[in-house]
Formats: sequence, C-alpha cells, structure tokens
Amino acid sequence: MAQWSLAPELLQAVENLPLKIEVPFRELTTLGVGGVVPVLAEPVDDMMLSQLLAFTSKAGVPVFPLGGGSNLLGSDRNYSGVVIRLVGGKFSQLSFDDNSGRVTVGAGVRLGELINRALEHGLGGLAGLAGIPGSVGGAARMNAGASGVEIGSFVREIAGCMPDGSMISLSGNSIEWGYRKSSLPRELIVTGLVLELKKVNPEEEKSAIRAELERRRNVEPKGRTAGCMFKNVGDSEPVGRLIERAGLKGFSIGGAMVSHEHGNYIVNTADATEKDVVDLMRHIRRQIVKLYGFYLESEVVFFDPQSKENVLTSPKPPSVLVLKGGTSSEREISLRSGAAVANALRNGGYQVDELDITECAATVEMKNYDVVYPVLHGGFGEDGRIQKELEEAKITFVGGGSTSCEKVMDKIVTKKILDECNLPTAKWAVVSDKSRAFPSELHFPVVIKAPREGSTIGIVKVDTIDDWDAAVEAELKYDRRLLVEEFIEGTELTIPVMLGRALPAIEIKSPHGFYDYDAKYVYRNGKTEYFCPVRTVSSNVIRQASQEAIEFYHRFNCRDIVRVDYIVDRNGTAFILEGNSIPGCTATSLVPKAAKVAGISFESLTAQMVQTALLRKRGGKGSPSRKMMVKLLRWAYRLFLLLLALPIFFLGSTLLQNAMEHQVSWQVMTLAGGLLFVALLTVAGNEVVFRFLDRLDQD
Repeated sequence: MAQWSLAPELLQAVENLPLKIEVPFRELTTLGVGGVVPVLAEPVDDMMLSQLLAFTSKAGVPVFPLGGGSNLLGSDRNYSGVVIRLVGGKFSQLSFDDNSGRVTVGAGVRLGELINRALEHGLGGLAGLAGIPGSVGGAARMNAGASGVEIGSFVREIAGCMPDGSMISLSGNSIEWGYRKSSLPRELIVTGLVLELKKVNPEEEKSAIRAELERRRNVEPKGRTAGCMFKNVGDSEPVGRLIERAGLKGFSIGGAMVSHEHGNYIVNTADATEKDVVDLMRHIRRQIVKLYGFYLESEVVFFDPQSKENVLTSPKPPSVLVLKGGTSSEREISLRSGAAVANALRNGGYQVDELDITECAATVEMKNYDVVYPVLHGGFGEDGRIQKELEEAKITFVGGGSTSCEKVMDKIVTKKILDECNLPTAKWAVVSDKSRAFPSELHFPVVIKAPREGSTIGIVKVDTIDDWDAAVEAELKYDRRLLVEEFIEGTELTIPVMLGRALPAIEIKSPHGFYDYDAKYVYRNGKTEYFCPVRTVSSNVIRQASQEAIEFYHRFNCRDIVRVDYIVDRNGTAFILEGNSIPGCTATSLVPKAAKVAGISFESLTAQMVQTALLRKRGGKGSPSRKMMVKLLRWAYRLFLLLLALPIFFLGSTLLQNAMEHQVSWQVMTLAGGLLFVALLTVAGNEVVFRFLDRLDQD
C-alpha cells in the first residue's frame, strides 16, 4: 500500500482519527534529526487506538509508536508505515487517589507534569526523574531513571495495545525492571499506568526537585540532543566519563558533535543528518572498544532498525561462553562466581551465555563462541584438565594454560617450585595414606592441606601430636597425599597479579585467627574483615611481596590472572602459602576488591581478560604463532652468542698463550684476560635474555 493512499484508508477505517501528513522529525523529536514522517496518527483513546491497530495489522501496514520523542533518532529514509503518537484525549489525563497514593496516568503525560501534579496532592518520590523531557509511556517502556530513581519501582499496573488491536493489562510485579529496560512485550504500545507514590513533605520534595533540575542544568548541554546516547557500563563506569577520557568531547561528524559539557550527549549543531549521528556513534563505539574493551549499547531509540544495526555491529561484540559449576566441593562458589562474571560482561556489551558443566569435555557448542571463560573452582576446572581439553580442541579461553593451572593447583608441586626459585615459603613435608607419621623435620603447630582443593577446603590446623592421627585420617578423604607445613602465626595477605602487574594487596583478618571456609563464605563464627590498602603490614614488605607475586606469575607461566596468598610473620617476612589460577569472583571475593582499589571496575577486569584472550586468538601475545616466534628468537640468540663468543675466546686464549710464552708486557696480558672475560660475560648474559624471552609471551 503506497504511503499517500494510507490517509484516506485510515480515515475510512477509524472514524474521526486525527491525522497529520508529512511531519518533519525536527518537530517530533528533541534531537531534530531525520526527514519527514509521512503519516502521523494521534488517536485519543484506547478504543480508537485498538481500531487503528486492527486495521494496520490486517492491511500489513507497519506502525511505529512515538512517545515524547526525547530519546528518538529520526530516519533519513522514507517510511511506508504509520507513526502513532499518544498525546491527547484520554492519554493526557491524570487522576489521583490521595488515600492510597495511587495515580492513574495516560501514556502521553509528560514526566514533568506528573511530578508537579503529584506534588499538589502531597505525593512524590519521583524527584530524581525531574527534568527528563519524555512521556510517561516511553519512560515506562525503557524504565527511565536518574539519580537512583527508576519509574519501574512505582508501577503497579500497566495497560496497552498489541499490534492486532487487542488490549491487555499487566501487573507491575509481573514485569522485570532492569537498567534502561523492562520485560514488557516488545510490540506492546503502552497506553496508561497506575503508579503508587508515597506521601511526602511538600517543601522537602520541592527542594529535591529543584536540586535535580539544577544538577541537570549543570551537566546537560544546551542545544538539541536526545539525552544520553549510550547505556552506562555498570554503576562504576559512566559512559560520559569514558568518552571524555577517550578525548572525544567536541569531536564532530557533519552537524553532529559530542557535547563539550557531557561526553554521553550528541548535539545537533547545524542541521545534522541521521547519517551524521550514526557515523559519530560508530566512531565513539570503536574508540571505547579500542581503549577499554567495552561494546557500548545504545540508550537512544532508533526509528530505522538498520541504523541501529549499523551502530551496534561496528564492531560486533564478541560472543563469550562462561563455564561454571563443575563437580568439585567448590561447585556453589563457582556458580556464584560464574554468574557474576557473566553479568559484568553483559554490562560491558558482550554477548554472553552461561553453561553449568558437570563433565570435563570440550564440546562442539563451545567452538561456536569467540572466547570461553572458565570460572570453575577446584576439580577438573582448575587443575588443568578442562584447559587441556580446550587446547586440544583449539578453543580460545581465558586464563592459564593446562600445564600452568596444574602446577598452581597442586600445593605440593607449588612448594617444590617455590623452593627451586628461592621464593619464601613455610617449611613443609608430605604425608600419605601409606606414610602417616609426623615429619620429624617439622614442629607443631602445623597445617595439613589437601593439595588439590581450593577455597580453604580440606585444610586443618593441628596443635599437638595427640591430634595428629585423627586429623590425618580426616584429611585423607580429600587426597591420598597431603601437604604438611609449619604454621606461621601472623597476618594473612593476598596479592592478585593481573596481566603481569600486581594489584593492591589485601589484608585479611578472620574472626577466629584462621582463614578457613567458614571465615571466607559462611560467617558462622563472625565476619571476616578485609583491608585494602593494608592496615598493619609495612609498605616495604608489601613492595617485596608484590615483586615475588609477579615472579610467581612468571615462574609458573601463569596467564591473565593469578592470586598469590601470603602469611607475614611477626618479623615482617612474607611467606608464600599458595596460588590460585582461577580466583573467586563473588561479591566477597578478593580479586574484585583489589581491582576496585586500583581503579579497575569488575566490568573492566572481565573485559580485559576477554580482550587478552582475543589478542591471543588473533596471533598476539601468548598465541601459538607468538610462542613459535619466541622459540625461534631463543635459538637465534643462542647461535648469535656462539658466533660472537668463539672468536673472542679464541683471540683471548691465543694472546694469553703468547704472552705467557714470550713474557710480553702486562698490557697485552690484561687485554687477553679482558677478552676471555668478555667471552664468558657474553655467555652468562644468556640467562638474562632468555628470561626476557620467556616473559615476552606472557606479559
């Protein structure tokens, strides 16, 4: 059906339907971008809207519901359908029940009018929404919010029309309200709401409204805008700040410019086109991905779906599969950690799915994702087995490789490597089901640890020989070999190392002096306290321990992240207890705490992990091709050293021999000795360079 024939057809199908022809977007939206709306219908009540939708549905005519136009990006392209705006009649009415605090409000009522009229009845709570120029219907659809207030929390009932003209009513409690979104059916046109407001002190509410309006005046730019263009990345990553840090304030394409006052606003400075705005949004997204690894999601509504597709696929967010659960004793912690990681990545714009796995296998499904993110504590998830499966299937994943995870997970292997590297650790020994005697080289008290468990599971302190046999018997249920180490009384610390750099140390104070599973997660005996920055350990000790944590990261060939746990004795010596290659990521976990103090949000932490894995996939650091390059460099350097050292050594030896035979001057003797020293020094430099090459693939 041609757009010019729509008007007569509509008027015939819906009696007295108000229609407007060829209305410019600049008259319908606050941004003022786009061409014209060919047919604008403005029904005055639910029945007229229902009749209109029944006709368009039967005739196959597209419809686009328009609210206040405050967050809409108009289209440059022609539109063959009908734009529906609810602005008059029943949709502009308000009614109040002062006793219950309930307000029945039409979808076309402006938020500002609702707030002011409610105040006249002594009702409020919506002051945080003051200054938002949109309509109530549009606000409900996107769960509009500001200053800690969201309209969804006040909705008790919501009415609307479906595309076929059928009218429905929903309970506010049946709707899931999220950040700038709701679970309302996508195709539902909201016609009205029932809100439940609270009784307020009129003067206090007026003051709160004035404060919010003043705040907006100070941060919002003057000129034509559509409000915030992108959703914030979690609570601690406001997009305006990211755009500002990216140096994009004032950047413009055509007539569209990033506001000087607020980075998340685009201003129509001079007859901007839709293309100008779309191109500018694409540029912003590319820069934020490049600098921060976030794929910004739009808050503005696109009239043209193709424009939205152009923005949100430039670049397209990677797909990530978060593995959680597992079968170990840490399953519940893994489920919580995995959910937290998945949520943080979604906040960062990634396409995320979660998989609760109970079998150690790389599946065909996993190959369909750009990156797999294992958040599996203990068991096959942390001891290298699932990593080996992923490696053999050539699946890119976050975290250390199979060999590294296996070493870090096994506390006995860890102890051996720490001793080989001369990194400080408590005196230790091994007992087993066949050799249970107390190690003669150790002294009580001691700690018995199951070597392949985490989250302080399978760990017990033994104070006397009388308790030894029973403790060993109880611990052998976890493993046939057990680590025994001398107990060091002191302050517990943990230092995460992220991408080869130490994060701030955390001091741990458990309620009963021993950081076990209860102190970590359950709190039956009191709540554990965490101090970051640390409270009682000197900065020199922290500095040294941080260097050792970085050394641990490299010596164990860790990748992406590891957490190194310490005990600091009364003399100020920090002893390494163990490492954790997949640290917990729950609300009480340590790595997110340290990252936050370092200014790294949880969203940023998880995004950096995925981006680093993607870099490996593309042939960057840590990739197989990179490893091959480093291997070739290592052998090339060996050959270079040999070719360099042999002539020097030969010349030095010849001079020294001639000098001894002919009793030449001491200068010649010195030269000969110097040449020999240089040859030996050249060979000795081998170790330094090889260390650098080893780290080249890890940093």
